[in-house]
Order: sequence, then C-alpha cells, then structure tokens
Amino acid sequence: QVRMVESGGGLVQAGGSLRLSCAASGRTFSSYTMGWFRRAPGKEREFVAAISWSTGDTYYANSVKGRFTISRDNAKNTVYLQMNSLKPEDTAVYYCAATRRLMSVAKADYDYWGQGTQVTVSS
Repeated sequence: QVRMVESGGGLVQAGGSLRLSCAASGRTFSSYTMGWFRRAPGKEREFVAAISWSTGDTYYANSVKGRFTISRDNAKNTVYLQMNSLKPEDTAVYYCAATRRLMSVAKADYDYWGQGTQVTVSS
C-alpha cells in the first residue's frame, strides 16, 4: 500500500522559513515525478514544485521560484520543500504527490497523495 506522509508545517512570520518533508513508501518511486501542491482557503489546489526522482530535475511555479527549493533523498525515500522568504499568501495546506508523468504540473496526473500539512504565514 502506497503511503505519502507530509510533515513540517506550522505557523511562521512573514520572511521566515519552513522545511516540509514527504516520506513515501509502498512502492519504488525511481521512475516517478514527485510534486508539491497547495490549497489556500477558498482556492483551487495549485502546483508548487516538482522533481524527477531519477534525474533530480526540478520545476517551479512562478509564484515560488527563487524562494522555494524542492529536493529528494533517495536513501530515505523522502522529498523536501524548503520554503524561504515566506509571505502571507503562501498560507495553505501543502500536499505531496507522485505521478508517472514526467514533470507534470497538472494535479489530475498525480496518482498518489498525502494528507497535507498546514502552513500559516502571519504578517
């Protein structure tokens, strides 16, 4: 059974940093793209960042480019999202997900999802 468990969310002041983790288990993800999405109150779930598990190639939404960094630790089967210079508009529930589609930004392409972790940025 595939499990994806996020952690690391919390409350932070604007300008601060958080690192989210996503521990994946239940299958081999070496051919997958791992993504982070977020859903702010009253908004649709949106793409944040993605990483190819095999190559390490990354892709970011324009809204987070230069502030967020996605990475993975193959030995730990864990994907990270380092979030710096956080803004109140980054407040959302953050989800990690996995897809066989290479570097997809479409949530419909993702097969497996975590339960989400809340990030709140105060002004």
